[in-house]
Amino acid sequence: MATVDTHSPGTFCWLELATTDQNAAKSFYQSLFGWSSVDNPMGPDEVYTMFTLEGRNVGACYKLKPDMLAQGVPTHWMLYIATPNVDETAAKVEPAGGKLFCQPFDVMEHGRMAVLQDPGKAVISMWQAKAHKGIGLEGVPGTLCWADRMGPDQAGAVKFYESVFGWKVEAGKDSGYMHIKAGDKHIGGIPAAEFVPANAPPHWLSYIYVANCDESTTKAKDLGANVFMPATTMEGVGRWSVVADPTGGVFALFQSIH
Repeated sequence: MATVDTHSPGTFCWLELATTDQNAAKSFYQSLFGWSSVDNPMGPDEVYTMFTLEGRNVGACYKLKPDMLAQGVPTHWMLYIATPNVDETAAKVEPAGGKLFCQPFDVMEHGRMAVLQDPGKAVISMWQAKAHKGIGLEGVPGTLCWADRMGPDQAGAVKFYESVFGWKVEAGKDSGYMHIKAGDKHIGGIPAAEFVPANAPPHWLSYIYVANCDESTTKAKDLGANVFMPATTMEGVGRWSVVADPTGGVFALFQSIH
């Protein structure tokens, strides 16, 4: 078990589910990953659920607000990128060809954030930590281990994220796959558009580490998930699948074979 107290700039630091059915989501993820949940009142009829594992924060969920539903926002997992200064990072988004969905704002004493859309229309958030440091555990089953930017214009996405977050994105051995490095740490990738399902909207796909991909995929299905891609082996890397929880939140399961 590796505890995490701070996140380096440019690394993925938080994972948050916006869902149409908060209780169903809580039940699903508690059963699938052994997460515990702590509900925090946010306002009238609003609760922010923190998911924990081994007493450390690993993610969260909340119920989609009426205005988000009115705009057609579906259930989705939102990924956050750590930055030491949200305002400075946000100022780079539009000059680089992206769009700021949400200008920087404070989340009480917890931190400061903004939401952006890259030039290919994949959405991601950024986080400047204050009291809330983000994910507090890594390298064990039930924790975020990777993320892929799924969408069109791979070259444009590479240029955009390198410009905004200072990533170094380099070609991997796999045909058409670009590896993301934040500092000296590999954190994710940007597949070529031909590897993105044709009917999938642009998005960031988060991978959750599991001990056995086949067993976890079967368990997810038994708990009501839709399996979009059955457990598949990536030679020399690991075994993975893509599923959607019963409320529609899409994510991947990953088992290392090293």
